[in-house]
Amino acid sequence: MDVNPAATPPARGGRHPGIPAAAGRETAADDTVVNAVPTARPPAGEQADIDAERLGRLLGDPGLAWLVGRARQRMVRGRPLTGSVTLSDPDASQRRAAERLLGRAPRTGGSLSVRLDTVDAVLRRSGVSPDGLAAAVVALTGPVTLRAERRDREERAWEEAYAPLGTLDAELAPWAERMRGDGLVRRLARTPEAAGPLVEAAVRALRALPVSPPTSRATFAARNLSGAHALDEGTPLATLVLSGLRFLTGFPDGAGAQWRREAWASAGLLMDDLSSTVLTLNLRGTPPLDWMADAGEPTVLTLRSLTRHPPALAVPTTEIVHVCENPAVLSAAADAFGSACPPLVCLQGQPSAAALTLLRGLFAQGAGLLYHGDFDWGGVRIAVALGRSVPWQPWRYTAAHYRAAAARAAEAPDLTGPPAVTPWDPALAVALAECGVRVEEEAVLDDLLADLGPRAR
Repeated sequence: MDVNPAATPPARGGRHPGIPAAAGRETAADDTVVNAVPTARPPAGEQADIDAERLGRLLGDPGLAWLVGRARQRMVRGRPLTGSVTLSDPDASQRRAAERLLGRAPRTGGSLSVRLDTVDAVLRRSGVSPDGLAAAVVALTGPVTLRAERRDREERAWEEAYAPLGTLDAELAPWAERMRGDGLVRRLARTPEAAGPLVEAAVRALRALPVSPPTSRATFAARNLSGAHALDEGTPLATLVLSGLRFLTGFPDGAGAQWRREAWASAGLLMDDLSSTVLTLNLRGTPPLDWMADAGEPTVLTLRSLTRHPPALAVPTTEIVHVCENPAVLSAAADAFGSACPPLVCLQGQPSAAALTLLRGLFAQGAGLLYHGDFDWGGVRIAVALGRSVPWQPWRYTAAHYRAAAARAAEAPDLTGPPAVTPWDPALAVALAECGVRVEEEAVLDDLLADLGPRAR
């Protein structure tokens, strides 16, 4: 309802110290008060014209807190203070306050409606707030910042927090771009002020990965971060670094304590040096290895044995070491050739820290590495992860070999999971997508053994 109450001459005086600064603020959930010049604040020279005492009595009444809050919400959104605002189920004190403000009783009914234009006119004509309702709201509740301005300021702060991501190597650039958009950093840090140090620490850790030789996660954190516990399980920094190192090593998705242990180990960060192992056949260089090679039996090497007492592996510079993904290949080779089988290493899935340590040592001694894995997207990712740590050449692991195996495979299962690249033979990824079936190592076991036979000593 629009009314024209008689204007009362302003009674100039000092500002009322008891004006309720938060009047109506509880109803403005999206309101933000900052120590900055508000877009809706009148010039400083005109604010002295507000009659603080009368404003506190007139618009600062607790019964009008809802009205002040609604007006402030509109100011935050940049909307004009025009039209009506309505309160459902008002109580008697809210109706009396509206009556005093308007100079007459509002219409009766189940709700209470007040025109903001009318309130603005009352404040101007009475001299209580010569600049109207907007200036009165600011005087009662504090400076107002437009939501759009606040949003722009926050986005600039987030961009500053993300800035360290730009210093990562090109290999991690796609991960850095994903971090800017997928919300993980925002969920972990909550505010840009907290995100800045978090991102900076994560970048510092990722620039030092992978670690070779592998070391404990606590030791790595003490050397590169704020302390030995910086990467403890459950901390935001550990979550962010784990995401980045998995992208770096190609470690697949998963869950659980064992999966996390192996994911950290893929970049050389260990919980311990015994749980990381690698399966081998006919490697030599230490008395235990020589004994097992003489027997033609597979051997499990721990990371501890490879780092504390590395074997002087007796692999001639012209020797080839074959590397497979699945234990079935190594077991079949031991059955077929025994101690005459050429050296063979089995990854048993994603390359462990022990496997990477062993293969790097073999390569450093001049051994050539030939790799074969399952013909599926998971196998391809394992091969890519291995290639990030040590050079290898394909062992019957090309598009031509896949097409031949897929043509022979009866009732081969369909490929699942997202596609992956095959940098050693780009045509392999194309062939996998076209044929759409997976061929496991066990399905081509005869071909693999045929390659090992002529090399048997």
